[in-house]
Amino acid sequence: MNESIFFQAFIYLAAAVIAVPIARRLGLGSALGYLLAGVLIGPYVLGLVGEEGQDVMHFAEFGVVLMLFLVGLELEPRVLWRMRGPVLGMGGMQVGLTAVVIAAIALAFGLAWQTALAIGLTFSLSSTAIVLQTLEEKGWLKTDAGKRGFSVLLFQDVAVIPILAIIPLLALPELAATGAAGAEHGHGAHPERGVWVQTGMVLGVVTGIVLGGRYLTRPLLRWVAQTRSHEVFISTALLIVIGITLAMNYVGLSPALGTFLAGVVLAESEYRHELESDIEPFKGLLLGLFFLAVGASINLMLVAESPLLILALVVMLIIVKFAVLLFIGRLFGLQMADNLMFSVTLAQGGEFAFLLFSYATDSSVLPRELANLLIVVVVLSMMVTPLLIIAYERWIRPRFAGCASKPPEDTEIDEDDNPVIIAGYGRFGQVVSRMLRAGDINSTLLDHDAGQIELTGRFGNKVFYGDASRRELLEAAGAAKAKLLVVAIDNRAKAVDMVHVAKEHFPNLKVLARAYDRPHAYELMKAGADDVTRETFGSALIVGESAYKALGFDAAQAYRVLRSFRRHDEEGLKKLYEVWGDDQRYGIQIRAHLQELGKVLNADKEMADAHFREALRHMRDAEAPDTP
Repeated sequence: MNESIFFQAFIYLAAAVIAVPIARRLGLGSALGYLLAGVLIGPYVLGLVGEEGQDVMHFAEFGVVLMLFLVGLELEPRVLWRMRGPVLGMGGMQVGLTAVVIAAIALAFGLAWQTALAIGLTFSLSSTAIVLQTLEEKGWLKTDAGKRGFSVLLFQDVAVIPILAIIPLLALPELAATGAAGAEHGHGAHPERGVWVQTGMVLGVVTGIVLGGRYLTRPLLRWVAQTRSHEVFISTALLIVIGITLAMNYVGLSPALGTFLAGVVLAESEYRHELESDIEPFKGLLLGLFFLAVGASINLMLVAESPLLILALVVMLIIVKFAVLLFIGRLFGLQMADNLMFSVTLAQGGEFAFLLFSYATDSSVLPRELANLLIVVVVLSMMVTPLLIIAYERWIRPRFAGCASKPPEDTEIDEDDNPVIIAGYGRFGQVVSRMLRAGDINSTLLDHDAGQIELTGRFGNKVFYGDASRRELLEAAGAAKAKLLVVAIDNRAKAVDMVHVAKEHFPNLKVLARAYDRPHAYELMKAGADDVTRETFGSALIVGESAYKALGFDAAQAYRVLRSFRRHDEEGLKKLYEVWGDDQRYGIQIRAHLQELGKVLNADKEMADAHFREALRHMRDAEAPDTP
C-alpha cells in the first residue's frame, strides 16, 4: 500500500517536473503543461495512474481553496466594497445571460427544461484556477480587463451556492424512477435538515468565519507567533483553512467561498504577509496536482466514440461564452483589446462543473451518460483556453498596441506598492519610518516580534509579522516592486541573511543595512548591502561634537571636527574592508588609518584657520575708509 502511494506520488511529481518546464519553454504556460502531462500519465495513454485519479482530484481541489484564500488576503474589505459594482453587475449578467443562452440551445436539442437549465447554470461558470493563474503569470491581473475578470470569477464562485440549492428542485421523475437519486456528495443541500435549520446553519457558519477572523484568529496567530516557531505558524495557517473547509462542507457551501471570505477578513491583519508566504507553496503544488488530475480524468474512449460531437460542443461552448462576455464587456465600457482579453480568458467551463454535474446526476436531473460527456467537454475547453490566450497574446493584442490598458504605474502608491520596506520596527526602524513618513513616503513595515507588533499597533502603526530573511515573505511584502529595503533588525546573523536573500532574488532592490559594529558592517558589505550604517556611530558623533563644545570650542569648530572625522572614518571603513580577514594587514592599516586621521584633522584645522584669517582680512579691508 505504501509503495503504491509513493509510486503514484513519484509519477505525478515526475510528470510535473518534466512537462511544465517544456510547456513554458514553448510558451504554452504551466497550466497547459500540467493538463497535457495528466493526459499522458492517465489511464488511456500510458496508464501510469488509474481509478485513484478521482480520489486525487478531491484532494487536489484543496489547491483551489488555498488559492481563493490567498486572493482574499490581497483584498481588504474596503477594496472589495469598491468592487461591488463589477462583481454584481458584470458577474450577475454574465451568469444569467450565459445560462439562458446555453439552456435555450439545450432545449433546441430536445432536452427537458430542467436538464437544460442545470446545464446552462453549470456551463456559465469559468475556471477560477486556470484564469487566475494565467492572469498572474502574464501580469494582467491588475489591468482593467484582469480586474473585471476577477470580479466575474468572484460572482461565479458565490453563485455556486444558489445553483446547488436549485438543482434538487429540478429532479426528473423518470430519472428518479431508475434509481439515480441519493445526493450524498461533498457539497450541496441537505433536505433532511429542513429549510430553516439549513439556512440557520449557513448563516451561523458565515457569521462565525467573519467574527472568528476578526476577533479570534488574530489573538491565536499572535500567541503562535510568540513561540518563534515557523513550523507551528505554518501548521496554524493550514489548520485555519482546513477548519473552514470542513465547516463549509458540513453546511453544504463552497469551501473556496468560505476561505475567500476568511482571507478578506484577515487582509488587514499584521500577519497577512506571513500567511501568504507560508501557504503559497502548498497552493502551487496542489494546483499543479489539480491540473494533472483534470488531464488524467479525460475519458479518451468517450472522445474516440464521438469525436465530432464533442468537438462541436467544445467549440459551441467557447463561442457562446465568448460572445456573451464580449457583449457584457462592451456594455460596461471595456476597450476592444481589454474586452477581447476579458472574453478569451473566461470562455471555458470551470472546475465546479465536476461537482455540479455529479450532483445533478445524483439528484436525478442529468442522465449519467450525458453528465460524463459534458464533463469531457468542460475539461477540453479548459485545455483549449491556454492556447486561445497564446493566440490572443501573439496575434490579436499586438494589433491594438497602445489601446489596451496597462497595469497601474507606481505613481499612486498603495499598501502593496510602497517604495520602501523596513525590516525591523524597533527603536532604529521607528526613527527611519517616522522620518520617511514626514516626507509623505509610505513604508511596508515588517517585524518578527509579536509583542512589538501588538505594542506598536496600539499607537496606530501597521506592522506585519514575519521573518524578512525569507524570500517568500519579502516577495509578499512587495520587494519585486519596491525601490528600497532598510534592514533595521537587531539580529546580526538574520540581517546578513536578509541582505543575501534580497540581493540574490531582487537585484534591483537597493539595500540599506544597520550594522551592530564594524565587523558586522564588513559582513553586510560582503553580503551585498548598498550602504551600511553602524547603529551607534551617528549618536557617538553627536556626543563627540557636544564634548568639543563643553571644552570651550565654538559650534563651528566642533561641527567641522565632526564632519571631517565622519568623512574620514567612512572612507576608512571601505578601505579597511579590502583587507578584512587578514589580521596582520588589518592591524597595520588600522594604525596607519589612525595616524592619517590625526593629520587630516590638523590639516582641516589649519585650513579652517587660514580661511578664517583670510575672511577676517577681507572684512577689515571692506571696513577701511577709502583714501583719496
